[in-house]
Amino acid sequence: MNKVYPSAADALKGLVADGQLLAVGGFGLCGIPEALIAALRDSGVQGLTVISNNAGVDGFGLGQLLETRQIKKMISSYVGENKEFERQFLAGELELEFTPQGTLAEKLRAGGAGIPAFFVRTGVGTVIAEGKETREFDGQTYVMERALVPDVSLVKAWKADKSGNLVFRRTARNFNPAAAMAGKVTVVEVEQLVEVGEIDPDAVHLPGIYVHRIVVNATPEKRIEKRTLSPKKES
Repeated sequence: MNKVYPSAADALKGLVADGQLLAVGGFGLCGIPEALIAALRDSGVQGLTVISNNAGVDGFGLGQLLETRQIKKMISSYVGENKEFERQFLAGELELEFTPQGTLAEKLRAGGAGIPAFFVRTGVGTVIAEGKETREFDGQTYVMERALVPDVSLVKAWKADKSGNLVFRRTARNFNPAAAMAGKVTVVEVEQLVEVGEIDPDAVHLPGIYVHRIVVNATPEKRIEKRTLSPKKES
């Protein structure tokens, strides 16, 4: 089975459709599948529900899909750096399922492990628990959270072989493995593609059984730098 596609648009062809539930890996601007997000934008699909820690920033990452109004709902844990996200939510134009960060990661992990639901203490007694089942264990109250199983997951890895075995780099690992495992179909964007056998089995972070399509984007991730220090004075 050939998993390698010539472009991000080709990798998404026949997969994405209006109204789908998608998971997108990354944490802010770190480890996001830039080429796949751009291809998703250009596909014109509408009414998406997107699972992601946040929605990038204005005009970058998932922020692009907010600007084009392709996202109807976000399942996120952080919304603090995207003004358009905030504006749409406060104006009632965007639905938000606000989820504690650890709970969001576990929802994806459980989805990938075939666990339909689990109990956590996080959120008990808050708006997070409204409308959800609660149960007592050992004298403590827990809230039941349902797992997430997206129709399609878009993730970013540093390196893959042609079977889809993945290696992530440093903090870009973040939500990507969990998102990849949870998806019914997973598309990965990588910086390097090697032959099968070139990655030491002990170095594989995610086995290729979870990966269905691969696209190479060798362009390094963009960086948005914030300079806070004053220039050094010449002596």
